[in-house]
Amino acid sequence: MIVYKAFKTELDLTPAQEELCRKHAGARRFVYNWMLAQCIFARENKEKKPSAYDLVKRFRTEVKPNLEWYSEISSRVEEGAARDLDQAYKHFFRRIKSGKKGKSSGFPKFQKKRDGLGSFATFGTIKITGFTVQIGKIGVLRVKERGYIPMDSRVTSASVSTRGGRWFISCLCEVEVQNDREQSGIIGIDLGIKSALVTSDGKTFDAPKPLKRYARKLRKLGKSLSRKTIGSNRRKTAVKKLAKLHYKISNIRNDFIHKATTELAKTKRVIVIENLNVSGMVKNHHLARAISDIGFYEIRRQLEYKCGWYGSELIIADRFYPSSKLCHVCGYKNVDLKLSDRFWMCPQCGTVLDRDVNAAMNLAALAPKIEDSLNGRGDGSSAHDSNIVAQPVCETSTYTHIGSHDEQTSVYDG
Repeated sequence: MIVYKAFKTELDLTPAQEELCRKHAGARRFVYNWMLAQCIFARENKEKKPSAYDLVKRFRTEVKPNLEWYSEISSRVEEGAARDLDQAYKHFFRRIKSGKKGKSSGFPKFQKKRDGLGSFATFGTIKITGFTVQIGKIGVLRVKERGYIPMDSRVTSASVSTRGGRWFISCLCEVEVQNDREQSGIIGIDLGIKSALVTSDGKTFDAPKPLKRYARKLRKLGKSLSRKTIGSNRRKTAVKKLAKLHYKISNIRNDFIHKATTELAKTKRVIVIENLNVSGMVKNHHLARAISDIGFYEIRRQLEYKCGWYGSELIIADRFYPSSKLCHVCGYKNVDLKLSDRFWMCPQCGTVLDRDVNAAMNLAALAPKIEDSLNGRGDGSSAHDSNIVAQPVCETSTYTHIGSHDEQTSVYDG
């Protein structure tokens, strides 16, 4: 299967190259803010929002000739800024359409240097060797992982970013993904705090919970930062230390999620998961940190595109499906089940149920019903062999089905 896959790796920059990357990131931030100001001005005057093409054209004719310092910047920067702004507006309109209001609506904001140096994108000809990447006016950049970015693939774009004092490049490549492992069976997955993933066959994936592990050190570095004078060199050093620890925590969490989701997508033919209201769950201040430390939404996001890569099928149960309250043996519904009840006995059949395993088994039980409903011919063929597209969850449905397909899929997995 041909997909667009992003390969992100750390750069080994010289001081001159790092300074040039800083200038490109700053120029991109400047262009983005200018374009956003034009869109806001058009809205206030009840005019149509300028398109990305119009914004780039206006910037190159009205603003760029008056900026002497912009001669060092690649012309692709404004194209990337326009694309990012257009994407931000699409997300904003999508949230408005779904009924979100206020701060949660996510109207595009002006970007500030104090929030981070940011990133910049480049397009056109991007040459890759075993240990270098050549892009635009910046030139040849050395990478620390030799051979990680495939040299025989077509590169459509590249993005340079910084985090925790390090510089990274993410190349979007057209590659062929193949599954080298045998797939079998149907599995249900229950997401939880005690164990991040509990499967219907009894297997558990325990999250490392790096935020909990380094909470004390984070507080210590945060207090140290608050005591430093704004603008001093010691404050800059404290900021770097805190950013480095946050980056380490993020890496530990992402490593766990990637390994777990890849194993499930490669080895299971059908996967059933819950449709959790994560944004609502984190409003509970007793559980917000624990939920964020595991990454419920990221687990679902990665399963969605990895199932497409490896030919497995992902089924998302309805948000109000009572997977924990139903006995998987007789179907009895325990309406009095509390969150603190980790085990409970079914009064109808007498089975002692583990809350998480029982929920996973109930989720797995949805798959045969879905395969029967998708097989309109009644010949017993599996839904795995058909082209199925995702359908939205409605009030009467119990699942969303995301089937395997042979179309090209674009995934930004930075």
